[in-house]
Amino acid sequence: MRGLQPVGPVRLNEKAKERPAPGVLWLWIGAALALAATLAWWADSTTLDWQPQRAWPEAWRWWSAALVHFTPMHLGANLLATALVAAYGWAARVPTPVAVAWIASWPFTHLALLAKPELAHYGGLSGVLHGGVAATTVWLVLRGQGAQRTVGWMMLVGQSIKLLVEEPWGAAIHAPSELDVAVAPLAHASGSIAGALCTLLALRLWPPKSRRST
Repeated sequence: MRGLQPVGPVRLNEKAKERPAPGVLWLWIGAALALAATLAWWADSTTLDWQPQRAWPEAWRWWSAALVHFTPMHLGANLLATALVAAYGWAARVPTPVAVAWIASWPFTHLALLAKPELAHYGGLSGVLHGGVAATTVWLVLRGQGAQRTVGWMMLVGQSIKLLVEEPWGAAIHAPSELDVAVAPLAHASGSIAGALCTLLALRLWPPKSRRST
């Protein structure tokens, strides 16, 4: 006489193993951004950077502009920032929908730059990274528990203050003393808004399933 086989739990466990653990896809995205930006350092920046008059006929610039960096310090600072954003998302255990939202927000980061035609050239990961921070923060505020939600609210307030201080509605660029390149505040603001809105939409359309013990 054969014993009963625990078919149900086994199948559930097998499906769980097939799904990536929360935060893993986020780390892969961060690694891909860092690698792509490093490789782009040796490319001709004028074929990749943001140029408003070429935004529509050369649509790849909506993506490639984020990979362009103009000085070694510019690249190094954004690679360090990429590691920090990757660590933030990993610590928050962001699920696949939030990671996908971050990818989806990438081209929208540069949309607002069309309002600043005087910004003839733009490049850098900072706008996309602001979107990643915003995406993770929205996740923590809406779905975090206890201390996680507190961290989310603190990050939301902190990022909002930073964006307001930068005055994205003002001059197209400003030159901080600690960097050897100018900064485009509007890219930071548009990246943050794009990351937050895409995350809200992703969580609405693709809500993560709650874990259940078996």
